[in-house]
Amino acid sequence: MANILERDTIGAFCRHTHVERAGSAHGPLAGYTFGAKDIYDIAGHKTGFGSPDWLASHDAAAATAPAVQCLLDAGAQMVGKTHTDELTYSLNGENAHYGTPVNVNAPGRIPGGSSSGSAAAVAAQLVDFALGSDTGGSVRAPASFCGIYGMRPTHGRISLDGACPLAASFDTAGWFARDAELMEKIGRALLRDNLPAAKPSRLLLAQDAFTLAGDEVTNALQPALERVTAVCGRAHPVTVASEGLPQWFQVFRVLQGAEVWAQHGEWVTRIKPSLGPGVRERVQWSATVTANDVAPARDRREDIARRMHDLLKDDAVLVLPTLPGIAPLRNMPAADSDEFRARAMSLLCVAGLARLPQINLPLAKLGGCPLGLSLIAARGNDTLLLALAKTIN
Repeated sequence: MANILERDTIGAFCRHTHVERAGSAHGPLAGYTFGAKDIYDIAGHKTGFGSPDWLASHDAAAATAPAVQCLLDAGAQMVGKTHTDELTYSLNGENAHYGTPVNVNAPGRIPGGSSSGSAAAVAAQLVDFALGSDTGGSVRAPASFCGIYGMRPTHGRISLDGACPLAASFDTAGWFARDAELMEKIGRALLRDNLPAAKPSRLLLAQDAFTLAGDEVTNALQPALERVTAVCGRAHPVTVASEGLPQWFQVFRVLQGAEVWAQHGEWVTRIKPSLGPGVRERVQWSATVTANDVAPARDRREDIARRMHDLLKDDAVLVLPTLPGIAPLRNMPAADSDEFRARAMSLLCVAGLARLPQINLPLAKLGGCPLGLSLIAARGNDTLLLALAKTIN
């Protein structure tokens, strides 16, 4: 088989940090190939983090990230590193330095980020699956845009040692595949969980999330929703955020910004990296978040987490649109991009704030482009979602 860089005609894989690793001869993922987002360390190699300045200012890794090693130990073969947005601080996948991977299922439109290369590579069938990461939506958004499965696990369940952080209290590993059965196999390996999956006790319909997404998206998702209710039974309407999901996004935004600057402010100040549009402004804004901003946001986050715990207890599952629309066109004007991002993050922030698992189901289309429907479960109910996705499939 040709080297992945020779077969990659869509710009999904990194040339500047290319590395391959063979998997073990045996295991549940033997025979499968994968790409790993260029935030995960591989022993003896540099990690790029989507930034030429990061690459130049950091040494080669001393050890391989446990998440990658887990997949190798399960038998999968790593064929290369996949592109990411700079510092993983974007939902678009348009890297000013390394370009934009092609979204083969929505030509002319963004693949989504920050796990852009991983999602694009899976959609283009360059690999069987790919490892990404999700802080604010960086697996779920590109999965919806590219028409593939994407999973954000319960926060803290999969080790992020040896992975470049963005905002640690939100950061999770995540993965993509084209079919639900493989999604579950990957999840079982990464979660190190072979126990029988719980079964959903009831299905909850996030009314405010569908309202925020709008009639066009809601109508397009109706057949997909019917496939879910055929398995789970009638969906019971609920309001997720009584004060409005955009208010929850503001809580997320403040806390994420504070963590980004706490994590990377010293490096940004010392190196003065050349950051691309969007990322540059968000990093600059993160420097302005104060302790007085963070304290009430932190309290509000715990209120939100309790709200979601009560809503999803006893193995309930929440269904909602992954995003408020299909993938935007590439090179969208900044004002339009910011407006879409704010609406998208109002949906995506729910799982992040409450540290919950969420899976994107690629079951719908709008205007000929992919559109995802999502399921969210209680903390620790990752395998419930994976098994349910397989049943719905």
